[in-house]
Parts: sequence; structure tokens; C-alpha cells
Amino acid sequence: MQLPVYKRDGSKTNETVEIPEGILAVEPNDHAIWLAVRSEEAAQRQGTAATKTRSYVRGGGKKPFRQKGRGMARQGTIRSPLNPGGSTIFGPQPHGYCVKLTEKTKKLARRSAFIYKARADKIRVVEDFSLETPRTREIAGLLEALGLRGERVLLLTPDFDGVIARSVRNLYKTEAQKADVASTRDLMNCTTLLVQKSAVSKLVQVFDHAA
Repeated sequence: MQLPVYKRDGSKTNETVEIPEGILAVEPNDHAIWLAVRSEEAAQRQGTAATKTRSYVRGGGKKPFRQKGRGMARQGTIRSPLNPGGSTIFGPQPHGYCVKLTEKTKKLARRSAFIYKARADKIRVVEDFSLETPRTREIAGLLEALGLRGERVLLLTPDFDGVIARSVRNLYKTEAQKADVASTRDLMNCTTLLVQKSAVSKLVQVFDHAA
């Protein structure tokens, strides 16, 4: 698959980059994508909700009233959930929400997400560029020139670029990510992939290893 390389002003260069057909020949696996997205979103949950059980409620060292003779159910502690100020029955306790996946499933999911973008013609390759200082206007102008204004765009760079990352964080529905660490959720959560030219080889390398 040949993709044209665009300049920052939106015009095409005379260059193209190739994505090997072997990478795109696999049939996308929707279930693997669902599992990967579920796993990533579950890992972001804190799981810190907690209620007080009987062991955490203050008091209760003395039996509140005698066992017999009152015509009431027996009570051994005022910390019982039946009493005002008592503990909570079966309340939430801190725990993890981790959903474990095999490496093979993770790789298949990411590759499947990329194939969907390629088949939908939602991949744009732009020439390599860098910014000396964070410039949101520069990135906004690039998106406008490429006709991507208003779309949810994921900009993939060959290496982490803090200046570009800070340039896009104030843009609505635009994110920047290092190409070889972009997750399945990152790929599926955008409308268009905007890839710097030298980042394409990083993607190809990742997906070759996922074969």
C-alpha cells in the first residue's frame, strides 16, 4: 500500500511511503480489539471505593443489653449493621479491575485497529517537522491545510516530542503519541491517523513483530 507524503502546507510531495501488504493481509479481529480496549480502560480505574465493615467502626466493646428478657433480638455489639452508626453490609472494598491479556492478543488487536484505518483511507502521512517552542497555531494550521479540522486526530511521531505534545493538548479532539507505543484504544479513538514520515517505519516494525 503506497501512501503519499504531504507537506505542512497541505500540498503533496513527490515522495510516497509503503506499508507492506503482508501487514494488511490479516483479517481484523473485532473481539481482540474489544478485549484490548476493555483491558486498557479497566486499568485506569482506581478501585479505591471503600465502606467500613464491623472491624473499622468505632465502639462495640460492650454488649449493648442483656441477652434475654427484653423481647428483642440479641445484640452482641453496637457496631452491627442493623444499628444507626453501625457498619455496612457487603459494601465495596478496594480492589483492582485488571483484565489480563496475552501478548499475542494485544498485538493482534493493535494490528487490527491499524488495518481498519488503512482500509477506510484514514491514514495521512506528513513530512517530518519539529517546533522550537510549543505552538498550537502551527498544529492547527497543519490540520486545516490537510482538511482535518473538526476531526478526531491522532498525531504519531517517531520519538516522544514534548514540544509537539504541548502544542496539541489545547486542540479539541487532537492528541500526539509516540508511534510504537500507541495503544489499540488510541488507534480506535481517533477518526484519522496523522503520521510523520519517519514514524511509518516504526509502525511497520511493530506490526511485523506482531505477525
